[in-house]
Amino acid sequence: MNDESQNTMGSPTPEELREQVERTRDELGQTVEALAGKADVKAQAKEKAAAVKEQAASASAQIREKTAEATRLVKDKTPEPLWEKAEQGAKAARDNRTPLLAGGALLIAFLLIRRGRRHNR
Repeated sequence: MNDESQNTMGSPTPEELREQVERTRDELGQTVEALAGKADVKAQAKEKAAAVKEQAASASAQIREKTAEATRLVKDKTPEPLWEKAEQGAKAARDNRTPLLAGGALLIAFLLIRRGRRHNR
């Protein structure tokens, strides 16, 4: 308060007191809101999770981009006959899964029978 805002007795006017009370209420309200925000752990956790999720999405996009670029580089530098052989090998592996599965099943059956015989002794 300045000197002009005081009446002749040196004390503030009722209007000045009301304004001062209103300013104090506003400041107190802002302080309470700030403290409530700091105390709201759940909201802080959500904000942090959102930030981490955004960073992960960005990193994932960068990795996909780099992987695609590396794939293009390898494909560009690999001779065509080698690509053809690799494709043939992949196709043969896909087509020949049945004998591999049958062999695995026989191996498992053999091991189970062997284990059963050991327990009977």
